[in-house]
Amino acid sequence: MLYVGPCQQCADMKTLKAPQSIQEKAYSHLRGRILSGELAPGTPLSEVSIARELGNSRGPLREAIRRLTGEGFLRQSPSGGSVVVDFSRRDIAELYELREALEVYAVGKAAAHELGRTELEALETVVNDVLVLRNELARSKDRQLNAGGMRRFIRMDLQFHTRLVRAAANSRILKAVVDTRVLLNVFAIRRKGHDMAQLTQIHRYHSEILAAVVRRDLPGATRLLGEHIRLSKEERLREYDEREREAALGHPIADL
Repeated sequence: MLYVGPCQQCADMKTLKAPQSIQEKAYSHLRGRILSGELAPGTPLSEVSIARELGNSRGPLREAIRRLTGEGFLRQSPSGGSVVVDFSRRDIAELYELREALEVYAVGKAAAHELGRTELEALETVVNDVLVLRNELARSKDRQLNAGGMRRFIRMDLQFHTRLVRAAANSRILKAVVDTRVLLNVFAIRRKGHDMAQLTQIHRYHSEILAAVVRRDLPGATRLLGEHIRLSKEERLREYDEREREAALGHPIADL
């Protein structure tokens, strides 16, 4: 047995309990505010005020800003400084196209072998959670999910797609898919809440995709997932177009 002396044990404990670096705290703080919608798309950052909030110098904050810019959360403003990214129509389309390319390939790999029992049960739970959410909406008599309901849905949807990709056992594809979904969630902050019809359709797709994977139906699984992602892309682009029309008119477009 390899002897680990007291000094080595202390070093190991320090590594395990190492406090989060100032730069990492700044990164987590900014990223959390962007994903929560507190820093909305198009918002310019004030390094002075954020550094004051964090209680540290602007050096670590600038490192965090550079990292978030590289990840696509922030962009450089022509007038200087950084701004929370506000996706264009093309950005949204390209992110969904990337999702489709990666996830369809991954689900084909996942369908090529048997899912483990734990993974299958977890996927079945997430599929059922969408149905639970839909039934809650029906009982509430509301037409659409509220902000809290949409946050729950986004978590469920991300879990379903992430677990499917994880079943393909390719860590690089998984990271790319998660990064893409996180960026899309910045746009999703301002999405309208899903209605009964949308939740019913999403539950049906998730159920049928999982069933195809379980029976190892590669063509069926890839076809269904491709359809599902393309429909989601079309919905997001319609929402983007509607928001642009509302902005041009200066008021929301009345529901028909």
